[in-house]
Amino acid sequence: MALLKFRRPAEAARPGTPALQDFVRGYSIEVMPRTAEKVEDFRALLPAGTRVYIAHIEGTPIEDMVATARRLADDGFPVMPHFPARIIRDEAMLADWIARYQGEAGVTQALLLAGGVTEPHGAFHSSIQLLETGLFDKAGFTRLHVAGHPEGNRDIDPDGSDANVAQALRWKQAFSERTDAEMALATQFAFEADPIIDWAERLQAEGIALPIHIGIAGPAKLQTLIRFAVACGVGPSLKVLQKRAMDVTKLVMPYEPTDVLSALAAHKAANPGFGIEQVHFFPLGGIKTCAEYANGLLAAAPAERAAT
Repeated sequence: MALLKFRRPAEAARPGTPALQDFVRGYSIEVMPRTAEKVEDFRALLPAGTRVYIAHIEGTPIEDMVATARRLADDGFPVMPHFPARIIRDEAMLADWIARYQGEAGVTQALLLAGGVTEPHGAFHSSIQLLETGLFDKAGFTRLHVAGHPEGNRDIDPDGSDANVAQALRWKQAFSERTDAEMALATQFAFEADPIIDWAERLQAEGIALPIHIGIAGPAKLQTLIRFAVACGVGPSLKVLQKRAMDVTKLVMPYEPTDVLSALAAHKAANPGFGIEQVHFFPLGGIKTCAEYANGLLAAAPAERAAT
């Protein structure tokens, strides 16, 4: 399907307005064991019921992952650990991880992805292979998320197309229709709304109805964001940061994703059937900074506060 090039842009939602509040409300956030250790009390930082993803970076002991999951679960947060296929050697290791998460932290949610490793450590190289084992279904996992790539993925489609990604998404859509697990696409972050909107609309047109949990990079120094964006293979929307970096007056100021969030919120308000269901924050500038920013967007607008 051709991309929609002549869309009339919706008026951007302003911070503190109902459209933006509705869009951000119920956000999820990502942590790693080493970053979680720096947070004294998650309950003082995140709204009750916030889903917390735990990123599993190569080399992180499973014991540290499970301990972080247990801490967050004990604090009342739904926990969604990463299962990166390429660092899982075989079905025995996968079964062991599932059993540990369930037995020690009561986990019933998972993000399944290939992982950022070039060469697989063993039998698995994709999230589809993890799903095909049936182990998550046997363990009674109720929610399974898989990766989405609004600007494509050069690791999967080296030619710059989205042919392989699209084929995988069609398989995952079919899988969701024949199982009881709730599924969604947790996406890579991007810095521009239009590519995200075009991608989401193309998925809907092709019959891929998995809800989208859109990845958004939280506030951070511009240099930090550019470094992460290049490392994670962010696509053309990287030019938003590069253009900003050319302005010396903006170079030293932290980036905030308000513009992209406002544009997406306005589009969602004007198009209720739009496939984005939730916002997922990558706290690249720190968990506390990101959570405070997100919570600030949820706060009532000044005029609303004055009236109460």
